[in-house]
Amino acid sequence: MSLSKSVSIAELNARSRDIFRTIVDAFLEQGEPVGSRTISRRLETQLSPATIRNVMADLQELGLLHAPHNSAGRLPTDAGLRLFVDGLMQVGDISEQERSEIEGHIGGSGLTMNQALEQASTALAGLSSHVGLVLAPKTNSAVTHLEFVPLGDGRALVVMVDATGQVENRVIDLPMGLPASALTEASNYLRARLAGKTLDHARKDIIQELADHRAQLDELTSSVIEGGLAVWSGGEKGSLIVKGQARLLDDVAAVQDLDRIRGLFDALERKETMLRLMDAADDGDGVQIFIGAENALFNHSGWSMVLAPYGGPNAKVLGAIGVVGPTRLNYARIIPMVDYTARVIGRMLNGKSEQGS
Repeated sequence: MSLSKSVSIAELNARSRDIFRTIVDAFLEQGEPVGSRTISRRLETQLSPATIRNVMADLQELGLLHAPHNSAGRLPTDAGLRLFVDGLMQVGDISEQERSEIEGHIGGSGLTMNQALEQASTALAGLSSHVGLVLAPKTNSAVTHLEFVPLGDGRALVVMVDATGQVENRVIDLPMGLPASALTEASNYLRARLAGKTLDHARKDIIQELADHRAQLDELTSSVIEGGLAVWSGGEKGSLIVKGQARLLDDVAAVQDLDRIRGLFDALERKETMLRLMDAADDGDGVQIFIGAENALFNHSGWSMVLAPYGGPNAKVLGAIGVVGPTRLNYARIIPMVDYTARVIGRMLNGKSEQGS
């Protein structure tokens, strides 16, 4: 069998391209195996069922299609979808209504940057009917407030507010037997040492002071403080905002495979895994499409991601925004949607007005 990675559009004749495009179009619309009868009805030229089946067999031999068990129809493989997206798909344009909705979410007056990014993720989730996600840039502003809020069940919420008004919340596990007063003591200790400083600037001194026992804190309180600082260590890539997970349950085809959905939810909750994937935004120029098994996160799980970086002053990449959904995403519609949202965010960060492109 030929390796699908080596197949290019130029290697397919006109008939094979037409049939292949028809199969992928039907799959993206319906999410089901496509048979020769469906292809025959959709093709502009008349071909015999035998001819169509022969071409389908050739495309399968090339690794572009596969036949699910107990079905006479064919589905595109991840490699087939990649070939379609890169060589056959005609990308649409974002509608004026979609532009207005995106700008309306992001351009609200009085929003902090983090709130605007939350709105961007919500807008993409709503418009795409899939999962919207945004990698928010790491803040490097001075800390103005830090507090530990008890949640019960041995956990606490660490709330941090910076000088720009951006709020970050992280959950930490608490040591067994921790008295309620220890959270108040830990909050007071950190506020005193972070006042007017960035977290990066103060963290090393705080850790050293705790190690030297100069803070006169008991062991449990010290462990809470260390845990509060630790949730931001390794946060150099910022924080991940995810919206719209429940929308996946509206997809009938996806609901038939709940294990796949649970796997994606688990991946989204392991935010450090997603942050590693977001690093790809730094490596590419413009929108990138990750299909199925092309990356470790979605390996064999039937999910795709459309991702675009956004930048601040001097065109520096600060974060990324994207949509995650089943491999039968409407790529032609979602690609310009993600691209436009990333550009609106970039203009916001650069202090420019949100005008249509």
